[in-house]
Amino acid sequence: MREKIAFRAFSREEGALVCITVLWGVTFLVVHTAMRYTGAMFFVGLRFTTAALLCMLLFRRLLLDLTLREVRAGACVGVAIFFGYALQTVGLGSIASSQSAFITAMYVPVVPFLQWFFFRKPPHLMVWLGVLFAFCGLVLLTGPQAITHLRLQFGEVITLVSTIAIAMEVVLISRFASPAINSFRVAIVQLVVAGFLAFAAMPVMGEHVPAFAWWWAVPALCLGVMSAVIQLVMNWAQKTVSPTRATLIYAGEPVWAGLVGHLAGDALPLRALLGGGMVILGVLTSEIRLPRKRTRE
Repeated sequence: MREKIAFRAFSREEGALVCITVLWGVTFLVVHTAMRYTGAMFFVGLRFTTAALLCMLLFRRLLLDLTLREVRAGACVGVAIFFGYALQTVGLGSIASSQSAFITAMYVPVVPFLQWFFFRKPPHLMVWLGVLFAFCGLVLLTGPQAITHLRLQFGEVITLVSTIAIAMEVVLISRFASPAINSFRVAIVQLVVAGFLAFAAMPVMGEHVPAFAWWWAVPALCLGVMSAVIQLVMNWAQKTVSPTRATLIYAGEPVWAGLVGHLAGDALPLRALLGGGMVILGVLTSEIRLPRKRTRE
C-alpha cells in the first residue's frame, strides 16, 4: 500500500512570519519613494526612533529589569542594523525597489560564511552552489555591462555591501540568544541604537533636517510602526519556528517586493526578473542539506 504524502499546515507562528515578510516587501517601494524628499540617514533615524518609542511604550515595565548584558547585546545588533538599513536606504535612492530587494536577499548565503569566519563552522556544499546561483542572478540583475566591464553601479554596490551587515545582524542575534536575556528588551535597545547612529551620521553625510513634508513624514512614521511589529513578531515566532524554516519564509521577501513594485509601475525587464529568480533559487539552494552517508559498523 502506498503511503500518502502529508503536507504540514502552517502554524500560527509561521503564518505571522509570512505576514511580516509581506510587510518587508512593501517597505522597499515606500523607502524608494521617500528618498526623493529626504536624506537616507534622517529617514532611517526617524524610522527606528519611532519604532523604539512605540516598543518602549508597550513594554515600559520590562525595561525596569534591563541588564548590562542585554544592553551590550542590543548595542552590537543595533550597530549591524544601522549599517544594514542605512546602506540599503542609500542604495534605494538610485536603483529600483524590486532590484534592491533581490540583491538584499543575498544576505542568506552570506550568513554561513560569517559563521565560518567567527565560529569556524565551514559552509555546506549547497551553500557554495547557492552562492553561485545568486552571483549569476546578480549579474543578470545589473545588466550586460556587469559581464563586459565587471563593474556594478553605485546603488547596486552599496546594496550588496548592506547584505553583509544584515547577515551580521542574523549571526549576532543567534550569538546572543540565551534564556537569561529578554528578547523584547534587547529588541528595544537595538532600535534605540540604530536610530541614534542614523541621526549621528547626518552631519557626516552632509544631511540636514528637511523641511516638513507629508511625503517623507507619513512613510517614516508608518515604517516605524511596521519595524516595531516586525521585530516583536520575529522575537515571538522564532521561539518555535526553526531558523531554516524561518529563512525559507523570509526568502519570499523580494518576490513580494517585486510584485508590489510591478503594481506601482516599477517593473523590471525580463532579464532582471530572471536574475531575481536565480537569486531566490540561490537562497533556497543554500538552505538545502544533503543527507549524510551512513558509515558501516
